[in-house]
Formats: sequence, structure tokens, C-alpha cells
Amino acid sequence: MAKLTQEDLLAQFEEMTLIELSEFVKAFEEKFDVTAAAAVAVAGPAQGGPAAPVEEEQDEFDVILTGAGDKKIQVIKVVRELTSLGLKEAKDLVDGAPKPVLEKVNKEAANKAKESLEGAGASVEVK
Repeated sequence: MAKLTQEDLLAQFEEMTLIELSEFVKAFEEKFDVTAAAAVAVAGPAQGGPAAPVEEEQDEFDVILTGAGDKKIQVIKVVRELTSLGLKEAKDLVDGAPKPVLEKVNKEAANKAKESLEGAGASVEVK
């Protein structure tokens, strides 16, 4: 039997359906006692169309001030505590709501910031 070149093999794989390729990979794994999981994962979406997106748990959150409420001075104080902003910058942020107060923070920090701002009378959204 003549030895097949890499190009010959690739030409053969190109003509295979996804099911045929999957069966070949399984047989190859059994014959040589190896795992080709990465190859199957790469080959899957290429032949079968777009794969369904995998839902990942969000690990970065933005805390957005949507309104200052009645106690604007208290909200400005809390914004200054949460950020490194000066008095003028914190006031401008509160006056310009809706604006992000914190960006790309973990869930715990986002929830604490939301509680603090809501406790001061502000309306807050976490995205």
C-alpha cells in the first residue's frame, strides 16, 4: 500500500461529512489510544455552522448611577468614598447621571456599592 501524504489525507478529510469525520476520530482514538477532543471541538463548528453560545457567568460588573434622588449631597459623599474622585468630579458625576460610578468590578464590590448608593438615596443599576 502506498503511503499517503499529508495533502492526500487533508483532501480526503475535506470530502467527509461531519458525521463521517466524527466516526473517523472515534476510530482513530480507539486504535491508537489517544484523545483528540480539541480537534473534534474545532472541527464541529466549522462543518456544522455556528455553535450555540456558551453561557458564562458574568464576573465583571458596572455600577451605574441613574439618579441622585433627594439627598444629593449624601450621594456625592458616597461616590467620593467609592472612587478616588475629588469633590468637583464627584459632583459632576452625580449631576450628569446616568453615569458609571465603578466599572469592571467583581460582583461583591458592585453589590456593596449599590447598597451604599441606594442607602444615600440614589437610584443605581448594575450591569
